[in-house]
Amino acid sequence: MSGLYTRLVSGLLFPLHERLKQHDSVALRRGLEDSQWWPRERIEALQLERLRALLVHARDHVPYYREGFARIGFDPAAIASLAELQRLPFLGKAEIRANTEALKADDAVGLARFNTGGSSGEPLIFFIGDRRVSHDVAAKWRATRWWGVDIGDPEIVVWGSPIELGAQDRVRALRDRLFRTELLPAFEMSATKLDGFVARIRARRPRMLFGYPSALSHIGLHAERRGIRMDDLGIEVAFCTSERLYDHQREAIERVFGCPVANGYGSRDAGFIAHQCPQGGMHLTAEDLIVEIVDGEGRVLPPGQAGEIVVTHLATGDFPFIRYRTGDVAVMDTATCACGRGLPMLREIQGRATDFVVARDGTVMHGLALIYVLRDLPQVAGFRIVQESLEHTRVQVVPGVGFDADTVGRIEHGLAARLGEGVRIDVEQVAEIAPEKSGKYRYVVSKVDASEVSCAT
Repeated sequence: MSGLYTRLVSGLLFPLHERLKQHDSVALRRGLEDSQWWPRERIEALQLERLRALLVHARDHVPYYREGFARIGFDPAAIASLAELQRLPFLGKAEIRANTEALKADDAVGLARFNTGGSSGEPLIFFIGDRRVSHDVAAKWRATRWWGVDIGDPEIVVWGSPIELGAQDRVRALRDRLFRTELLPAFEMSATKLDGFVARIRARRPRMLFGYPSALSHIGLHAERRGIRMDDLGIEVAFCTSERLYDHQREAIERVFGCPVANGYGSRDAGFIAHQCPQGGMHLTAEDLIVEIVDGEGRVLPPGQAGEIVVTHLATGDFPFIRYRTGDVAVMDTATCACGRGLPMLREIQGRATDFVVARDGTVMHGLALIYVLRDLPQVAGFRIVQESLEHTRVQVVPGVGFDADTVGRIEHGLAARLGEGVRIDVEQVAEIAPEKSGKYRYVVSKVDASEVSCAT
């Protein structure tokens, strides 16, 4: 049961914060907490209504879709079923990169620039408007409350994105203090850093954890090796996201921290796609998203078959994501969750996984520490980093416009600064980044066992 201060934050301070930012997340969250109990047919009717509105808006205000719809003779106002969405082509990273300006609506509000490496390391720049932000905040907020915790409850966030870590100005720091959120950087996982993380978590005594499953399990196992209890802090739930959650990670987090793990699936580009409820169902945010599972030929697959996740985000009128190919693989479920919600579910997510890498001195770092060196270079069209040993790392690079010897030098310098002096960095130019046998792309592959190195340091 949340305390008085939590109720003050969730009922007054956070709504005021959202109103000042001109976000509608409070009203949207209340609506989502009602619609989650609707029968499937009513949710699908809402999806169709919102899809039609999104497509009509895209035709009227987004040059990319105005031209695209005219080219294929598509009338968005006439669609009568969700299946008609399949008449439209997919939107991939290449299409976004080639048509970034044409994808902006001429009436967009509050567009903010974002970029992500994508599952193959391919740099992607895109934009998000205020409406999309409000819907994503509301969806995450609803899922948080499923677990009996709320905004304002003490929280530890273990994260590595420079968007968050690089923006810790005074205003943000004050906001985090008011909302009782503490951010721990996930890039470096040396024994000293891990000791500090364990100490901060014990001092904070959070009601919830949020972060990469690899990072949370790594911190937990370190505490266990040190003989430090973490299951006596009153932690109610650990929210894991941004990576595939493996069974051994879930087991370790639940055992060490003495709390259930709530798996979340989504990304900055595709949105807040699905979240696990306490009864185990991986529920789609169906009011805001239409999710298709497609095969290698782009054909929509029935529930029960594995394929690529394709997302249409219904709140992206400012910069539409319509039939967006995520590059992740999942299986749609046909079951009904014991919780009683009408939201459809994913049965299995075979999504992306980001490895740890190990510096020459034994420092264990999140793979994102290397990814961001290449991701922000416009001269790099795609990449994969392979850590062969503590002394040798290979970087496969698909050259983009302007790629030259200076770019190679920046890559070598950036990786060497993180992996350590004397590590050999080989930059190899390739025509394309080949997928794994599973069909998935991995942008960091480490052949060094991080857990064994951590034990020895």
